[in-house]
Amino acid sequence: PGGTPPGHAFHLELHTAGMLQRNLCVRVELLCTCTREQLGEDMLCFLHHPEEELRRRQDPSLLHTLCTGASLDVEKTVHWFHQFTRVAWLLLPESRHWCLMLQPSSRSCKFQLSKDNESFAVEIVFGVQQGDSDISVGSQPAETGIPSTTWLQTYAVAEAKSFRHISRQAPQDSWHCKCLQLLTRFPTGAGFSSYALKTVGMHLLNTIPPTQWRGGDSRQRLMDILKYLHCSLETKQLHHFVLGNASFPMEISLPSGFRVAEPPNLFQHQASSLDDHAKAVQEYIHLLPR
Repeated sequence: PGGTPPGHAFHLELHTAGMLQRNLCVRVELLCTCTREQLGEDMLCFLHHPEEELRRRQDPSLLHTLCTGASLDVEKTVHWFHQFTRVAWLLLPESRHWCLMLQPSSRSCKFQLSKDNESFAVEIVFGVQQGDSDISVGSQPAETGIPSTTWLQTYAVAEAKSFRHISRQAPQDSWHCKCLQLLTRFPTGAGFSSYALKTVGMHLLNTIPPTQWRGGDSRQRLMDILKYLHCSLETKQLHHFVLGNASFPMEISLPSGFRVAEPPNLFQHQASSLDDHAKAVQEYIHLLPR
């Protein structure tokens, strides 16, 4: 996630507080920079200089380039970065040997680099940090029809820091990292996602001591994961790992009220749909060892 450029402030405002996804708007405010100008910094104040002078001597503010109204626009941000990448790439020495192909995308920047028989794809998702916390809002792809001024709350940084916190306490022969990698590769469908499996794993990592995740414990830990998943399917309830988790490591910065909030239920769709629940149960059965 990125910070704010000089002369600007970002304010995150809640649009919708759904059970699984919080949608926010990033309102952009112009700030007075006259003091910085007086200190000799090469920047004109957006608020207190005539627009004609600003146009002549300085790049426009974000309100004029990346916003719709006063809200930071995902699609305009992606378009701007696409244009910037096209120009910047030609200035790099690598452009003489590699071919850059930008791919169409409205909420992220996707491109492919290729040379001879080598090729790899890159996707850049944009984000804005929520205050000084480890929570941010991102431009990650979402359901169709979402407004371009809507940003989705993401917990990826907090989750990664929590995993590192656990890893520091784990013995050298710990199996916990391979376990999570395995969970994200399990085949899943409409019943539950790989993120739900990862959430089960993180809950158990947070409750089972690190010393019990050695290689010799791998079979028992997998059985624990399947048992936890089975209980969650029976109750049609799987709590979010970050939001509403009172035992989340205190060294990781969360916005006020996050730890005591009502935890979203990742299996809410199963509670409201018998078909979804039946599909999830069938997928669970396919995960069981034969």
